[in-house]
Amino acid sequence: MGPSTIGCIGEDPALDQFMAAYSEMLAKYEQELSKTFKDAMLFLQSVECQFKALTVSPSNSGDSTFSLSQPSRIIANIKSGTISHASCGDAVNLNGSSEEEADVNNHHFIDPLAEDRELKGQLLRKYSGYLGSLKQEFMKKRKRGKLPKEARQKLLDWWTKHYKWPYPSESQKLALAESTGLDQKQINNWFINQRKRHWKPSEDMQFVVMEATYPRYFMDNILGNPFPMDLSHTLL
Repeated sequence: MGPSTIGCIGEDPALDQFMAAYSEMLAKYEQELSKTFKDAMLFLQSVECQFKALTVSPSNSGDSTFSLSQPSRIIANIKSGTISHASCGDAVNLNGSSEEEADVNNHHFIDPLAEDRELKGQLLRKYSGYLGSLKQEFMKKRKRGKLPKEARQKLLDWWTKHYKWPYPSESQKLALAESTGLDQKQINNWFINQRKRHWKPSEDMQFVVMEATYPRYFMDNILGNPFPMDLSHTLL
């Protein structure tokens, strides 16, 4: 293949466009892989630092440094209680002066849940009032919604016994409120809706319903026209 057969940039625009797109795609893959690799390295370093902060592996030479290749010694140290704290990257000397000697009784073990509990306490102290108002609002909405099953059943029992005239008196409403745990407004609304949907007064009760609903209008009409069926005066 001679030199004259080697292509140059610009001779094939479609190929150039494909190569540019392919190079861009490879660059994106490289960035994603690099980020994943860096995250993995940071995670391993963090784990190593946490292990170093929890325990060391003692040696006979006097200087003891942490070694991830000795898990059995780590477990043995944890079981025996000879755990010393060290910062990440530092070596711990267990055979130093008396002030630096490892004292098992004075070791303060790291509680992994302590930070979570502290954060939870701070959030509760900061937002306790707001959470309380949300709870009250939720309870109000719950009351405005569907009535509890037991309370509704007690109202239905009363309704069945007094179906001919399902208008509870004030004393009966108080008794229903005490037995059901509902308030007066809930009971009134339930009976209003129940009568609208499931009750129709008989013919002999219609005048009673009218008088109970519009007492002043009913009495004024009776007094003004004692013979409501007599329309003779309207024809004059």
